[in-house]
Amino acid sequence: MGLFDTIMGNASETSASDVQEELTPILAANETVTSAFKLVRDLSVFTNKRLILIDKQGLTGRKVNYHSIPYKSITQFIVETAGHFDTDAELKIWLSGKADPIEIELSASSAQAVQQNLATQMFS
Repeated sequence: MGLFDTIMGNASETSASDVQEELTPILAANETVTSAFKLVRDLSVFTNKRLILIDKQGLTGRKVNYHSIPYKSITQFIVETAGHFDTDAELKIWLSGKADPIEIELSASSAQAVQQNLATQMFS
């Protein structure tokens, strides 16, 4: 993760194997991390079964919110890429039964990987 992306508040890709090791206690049998994107302490984790949004709260980060989204509940998504002088991108995900999307800020360099991963998981 680049320092500039962190300062700007954009998530950047992080090591899937490190995240796999960290999340082993909460992953299902035969569930593997395919990619992960980190924003300071928060994570957006793509596995072969679901999307996990991890929100570490408070000063110590001991309180953690795990939002698990099965790919089958995603009805649509938008990846808005950056312009020439803009270094961020935005991911919006709509879930069945919810009117408002979930929004995640990404680095421009991560936008294509996120879009490809979502498409692969949703349409396979």
